[in-house]
Amino acid sequence: MKQNSTPSQTYKGEVEHNKKEHFVGVATSQNPVLPRYARLPINRCNLPADILGGLTFQRAPIALELDGVAQFHRGLFELLDKLDDAHERALAFIIHMNASFYLDQPEQAGYTDSTLHKRQKADYMRMMRGWSFDSDGVEGAALKGWVESRFGLLPRQHGGHIRDFSGEASRSYLEMRATALYGTNAIESQFDLLYTYSQYELARLHPEETHLTLYRGVNRLDEFETIATIDNKHRIVLLNNLNSFTANLERADEFGDCLLTARVPLSKVFCYTRLLPGMLLGEDEYTVIGGLYEVGMAAY
Repeated sequence: MKQNSTPSQTYKGEVEHNKKEHFVGVATSQNPVLPRYARLPINRCNLPADILGGLTFQRAPIALELDGVAQFHRGLFELLDKLDDAHERALAFIIHMNASFYLDQPEQAGYTDSTLHKRQKADYMRMMRGWSFDSDGVEGAALKGWVESRFGLLPRQHGGHIRDFSGEASRSYLEMRATALYGTNAIESQFDLLYTYSQYELARLHPEETHLTLYRGVNRLDEFETIATIDNKHRIVLLNNLNSFTANLERADEFGDCLLTARVPLSKVFCYTRLLPGMLLGEDEYTVIGGLYEVGMAAY
């Protein structure tokens, strides 16, 4: 039976070795490209999916910008530049989001008495909480659909592996996505602004960094699509288009007998626990945009 304990000092040393040695960009002969079945030919970003979803981007990322979002909300970011306190910036963001999408005045957004209680609360905060409870639920489908639309990365798993686009898992995902988006107040535009604000805050928190080392506990290493095996501890995997990771190594141990370690570009972090009050339920949780990643994989 698996004991609820922290990883051993030996394994912590191995993780530190991975950070310092392997993830700085060890040269390998295996440099696969993002498969066509995992991407769309168009998106709403400054880079196409085959580039932002590839290994080169993981190793040498640049900022990702969604079309027109920062420009449309320019006033918000000019205000944030004047605020030194992160809590004040978070409050300013929440106020701006509420005003931009009438989240506190649903009748101004077109809701009627018959729809008010059904769809009023389907906002960005509710969607993120739903993701924390069940990433394969309706809220998860909305978020994966947003990644598909904005970044051109197709989901690979939602309540089952999505391999056949006419198969049951794919149909279920599309049905859930449509259900999640129906009658909502521009929820994908809310996600656009949430991502852009997250990137703004990460740039202020980590001005000299391009990556975060994050962890994910899994029950089986074969849960992930292995594109290439570098050695018995390192692989190139195709992640789902949206994923949960943690910055807390001990917390990752609670979710499986195997550990996946990844150097995640800051520009692929959609949001994280400390971004806003009540944003995500998990301790040090980061919601990460997928694609190809070179990762460390090991059993506890």
